[in-house]
Amino acid sequence: MKEIGERLREAREAMGISVEEAAEDLKIRPAQLENIEDGNKEAFKDVFYLKFFIRDYAKYLGLDYEALTEEFNEYLFDYTSRLSLDDIKKASEKTKKKVKKIASPYTLERKQQRSIPAGLIYALIVLVIAIIIYCIVLIATDNKHDEDGDLIMNTEEKYEFA
Repeated sequence: MKEIGERLREAREAMGISVEEAAEDLKIRPAQLENIEDGNKEAFKDVFYLKFFIRDYAKYLGLDYEALTEEFNEYLFDYTSRLSLDDIKKASEKTKKKVKKIASPYTLERKQQRSIPAGLIYALIVLVIAIIIYCIVLIATDNKHDEDGDLIMNTEEKYEFA
């Protein structure tokens, strides 16, 4: 892994590109690039992301990204083949504890929706209609007209406009 990182660092420095500039272009954090160049795979949660970062970084630098990806795969195979069964069991136990349920519309447990009872909805509709009818009747009875069709106000004063 260190050899891959050193090759990437040498190519970047030969091109005169800073870590910050490369990180900005690749849309990843500079610390991630530094960890790749240092060969620090433990800084990454998932080796598959690391593999894709190496591939994209090699493409960015114009290197043979397929060869570097293949070299990383070989490194990964060598590394995992050296793990003991006890280490694998411990790691699987840790991941079992951390595993979250998959959030998918097909696997999500439906939460009980709080619904308003139908009777309450009908009662509210009747109440709103009653208020509207009351307002219409109130307005109709308050506005009286005289013989000429002019509106007479509640104060029973008639104003004439010239």
